[in-house]
Amino acid sequence: MAKKAKKQGGTPATVALTAAGTAYTVHAYEHDPASASYGEEAAEALGVSPDRVFKTLVADVDGELTVAVVPVAGQLDLKALAAAVGGKRAAMADPAAAERTTGYVRGGISPLGQRKRLRTVLDSSAAGHATICVSAGRRGLEVELAPGDLAGLTGAVLAPIGRG
Repeated sequence: MAKKAKKQGGTPATVALTAAGTAYTVHAYEHDPASASYGEEAAEALGVSPDRVFKTLVADVDGELTVAVVPVAGQLDLKALAAAVGGKRAAMADPAAAERTTGYVRGGISPLGQRKRLRTVLDSSAAGHATICVSAGRRGLEVELAPGDLAGLTGAVLAPIGRG
């Protein structure tokens, strides 16, 4: 059963989940501005294994912004991301361009409810979990949902784009 978005702060991500009728759970925690890693902070605050908490990164693949969703416990493999979308070269996107295009701030970029829908690749390790956590659209707010639901709502392809 989906939560009511208004009760949870109504971010574009939770509004999109509610509108789609997708089952999800919102987890809030006190964000520490001094934290070195937003994703690791979320995993620790929620008491969830870092391989189940996924970070949303925006990369530039051959001139097109592309979303990569990978476990916070590892890193994004840019070559694998490019290959997953049929591209040749990938680099991390300019942070200002990522914020402007998605409508979210760094550390709070969600793969859901973005201002402009971007190509999305979800690391294939997500399929090994019943649920995963991703940003709900602001720092200190995560949403937990089934990886298949995330892939369906974002049009994501699953590919091995994470490492270590």
